[in-house]
Amino acid sequence: MSFPAPSRLRLDGEALVNNWKAMARLSGIAGTGAAVKADAYGLGARHVVPRLWEAGCRDFFVAHWAEAEAIADLIPPSNISVLNGVNADEFALARSMGAVPVLNTPGQIMAWRNAGGGRCHVMVDSGMNRLGLGPEQVSAQLFDGLEVDILMSHLASADEDVEQNAMQLGRFKELSSAISAERKSLANSAGVVLGPDYHFDLTRPGIALYGAAVVENLAEAIHAVVRIEARILQVRHLGAGEPVGYNASWQTQQPTTLITVAYGYADGYARAFANCGTVIVNGHICPVVGRVSMDLITIAVGKDQAPEEGDWVEIGFDLQAASQASGISPYELLTKLGNRSERLWA
Repeated sequence: MSFPAPSRLRLDGEALVNNWKAMARLSGIAGTGAAVKADAYGLGARHVVPRLWEAGCRDFFVAHWAEAEAIADLIPPSNISVLNGVNADEFALARSMGAVPVLNTPGQIMAWRNAGGGRCHVMVDSGMNRLGLGPEQVSAQLFDGLEVDILMSHLASADEDVEQNAMQLGRFKELSSAISAERKSLANSAGVVLGPDYHFDLTRPGIALYGAAVVENLAEAIHAVVRIEARILQVRHLGAGEPVGYNASWQTQQPTTLITVAYGYADGYARAFANCGTVIVNGHICPVVGRVSMDLITIAVGKDQAPEEGDWVEIGFDLQAASQASGISPYELLTKLGNRSERLWA
């Protein structure tokens, strides 16, 4: 016997697959992979990966070896790439698992080759200065005898119309001309929309798969995957002039029906949604009022909405609208969804 969760995530597997297919169409003749790091952006990699595999995805990207291990029984491990490279103390387990490291430094490349080599990927830095070989570190000697499958880089500002995109494209072309690799990959979700010049052999969408149209051109193609529902714990009727929540950041201006819902920042609903978030109550959009607490939010509802204790309400979680309201990126909104919510896939 277990107690029911006070909140739940309704996850749309069909929307997930359709989002991947939309990115595959936009990728043209390039292959289309999937970033499933951070437990598939918080939604559950063990649910996401099989659905995308069945849809035709064959390249999956995680950040750490433990993330690769968590899905290695679901698909051939050789189809899993580990973006953060491999340390010397991970070589034995990495080889036995069969997932492929993305080598990011000269030290990693030399250690991999000295440990026996084999298929690998390599990240080069084309202008983000975060992770990957710098142009000054690339040499024929470094890559001598290295079996590179994917040579990749990462766009820093693909969701903006800035010169950095073209600069990174040019630098990646220069670097890739000096390195022998079976495939080349540059574009993330927003990068796919920049056009065929950015696609190369493989695109690596992530956030778009999970429902965020990070650029306007994706708005019609990408659909929501996540809906959040939570229980009403209390219904109260307040008069005018009553303070609500910590530090009385909101007060009633007239007689108000106030509901308290079992959802808060411990569930991933950030404090930034105070007095700007929304909740759908019996089909009506209602404002979150007062501070977001660790486990609770308060919502002002109209007289005709008739909420009752124990009813379920939907937390407003359109990723683009929620990001604009809170100032929090869609990536962070997804990956901070807490483990207290039951996840229901359909």
